[in-house]
Amino acid sequence: MFSIGDFAKHGRVSVRMLRHYDAIGLLRPAHVDPFSGYRFYTGDQLARLNRVIALKDLGFTLTQVQEILDAEIGVDELRGMLRLRRAELEAAIAADEMRLRAVEARLRSIESEGVMPSEDVVVKSLPAVRVAELTGTVSGYVNEEIGPVVQRLYRELFGALGPITPSGPLIAYYEDDPSGEKVLIHAAAPISAETDGSEGFSTVSLAEVPAAATILHRGAIENVLASYQALAKWVDAHGYRASGPAREYYLDCPADGDQWVTELQQPITNA
Repeated sequence: MFSIGDFAKHGRVSVRMLRHYDAIGLLRPAHVDPFSGYRFYTGDQLARLNRVIALKDLGFTLTQVQEILDAEIGVDELRGMLRLRRAELEAAIAADEMRLRAVEARLRSIESEGVMPSEDVVVKSLPAVRVAELTGTVSGYVNEEIGPVVQRLYRELFGALGPITPSGPLIAYYEDDPSGEKVLIHAAAPISAETDGSEGFSTVSLAEVPAAATILHRGAIENVLASYQALAKWVDAHGYRASGPAREYYLDCPADGDQWVTELQQPITNA
């Protein structure tokens, strides 16, 4: 048998924690000396301790841990529960990280107010282009919603393209759906190959745009907010208004997202 101190050392927990587990009946010592009150544990009890700690670290309350262990759930079922809980926690962490990136993007937008010079904006025409595209929907113009959908659409689009090679940089554009309650996301790739409608994507001709205000965004697309707002301010300040969906024209997309170069293109007309 092990003293409570040795058992705590082997289990990598505190003596105080073991005393608490004893008090609530979660992990009783194998023996308590009737005269000294000292607690003693067996090596076999390390298995229960491991389960207690694993379940607690995965977010279960001690009451839930007690119920799970008292039900004498088998190893396979316990492993399945832990994997499910791990997946839930990983999803929560990913959501928190996405929210943090959104906060950082908003902060950068605030910090860059009045910094970006107007000469960064160039007005030019956009030629007509024939594209293969897939379309998805999100509830609004929110980066943490748009990003995952765009990524999924492009994965599916490249799978559907098969041997067809894009003839130019990828293009994404966004517009309100007819109901006005959702946003349509179009993930597109310019193509020159002939299609017959059976490829698993739509073939669309994007019309020529006589005038578009454009600006280069350098960096991860998830940090595009400041560039979009700078472009919008320029359009408003120079007496224009938007005349169609803005486009993201992905000029350079290396593995390091921070090195991306994206041209933001806003079709404009005189206000």
